[in-house]
Amino acid sequence: MSTSESLLALLEPEPAYGYTLKHQYDRWFGRKRPLAFGQVYSTLSRLERNGLVHQSLVEAGQGPERRLYEITPDGVTAIDSWVGTPQTPDLFATSTLYARLTVALLSGRDATQVLAGQREVHLGRMRELQALRRAASGPELLAVTYELAHLDADLKWIEQSGARLGGMAADLDGAVRDA
Repeated sequence: MSTSESLLALLEPEPAYGYTLKHQYDRWFGRKRPLAFGQVYSTLSRLERNGLVHQSLVEAGQGPERRLYEITPDGVTAIDSWVGTPQTPDLFATSTLYARLTVALLSGRDATQVLAGQREVHLGRMRELQALRRAASGPELLAVTYELAHLDADLKWIEQSGARLGGMAADLDGAVRDA
């Protein structure tokens, strides 16, 4: 996910301070990976340098200056473009799960154990999400159901891959010898 575009979009309804943006980002987009304050301010600095935001107010206080950021018309155009541009479908073409399974097969490690461990972790996360889904609404419901759908697709892949392991190991063994 793009941190820059997400922070920029959070500024569209109204100007905000970096502190406020960090908390809004964490609420809507950082459920599993909250954003560091340093990343917020470095991103805002880059957005300002690129003319997508500007500081509309700087307040001196006891600590560091508080800077109120506001989106520019070019920033709104950038958000329109980002939201309206479809994501490339190859996002999931290279996952660490696929890589770990392939390494297990290439190295003679137990690929069945890799799949079994991942299946258990996926099912645990799905149980957590099912509980969250019962109380979720709005964007949180979208996030939960999105993650559930991807976990479900991963589980199907895990099951299909498990059924093919014997043939895969033989195919990979031959490919390694030929290389």
